Amino acid sequence: MHMMSFIKDNKGQLSAELIIILAALIAIAAIVITQLTKTTNKASEKIDAKTEDIFEDIDKVGDYN
Repeated sequence: MHMMSFIKDNKGQLSAELIIILAALIAIAAIVITQLTKTTNKASEKIDAKTEDIFEDIDKVGDYN
């Protein structure tokens, strides 16, 4: 009987450890996704600004004709 109790406790401990590891991995993934989203937004803003500058330059060239 004692051996069966030990096996059940051991499985429960393993499951708890796996849940903790899984929670840590999810937290790390959330942090990475957040950082990538911020980086993507900054890059998008820079591309939009540069595109606007290019179109303004094109309009200036058209104004000279």
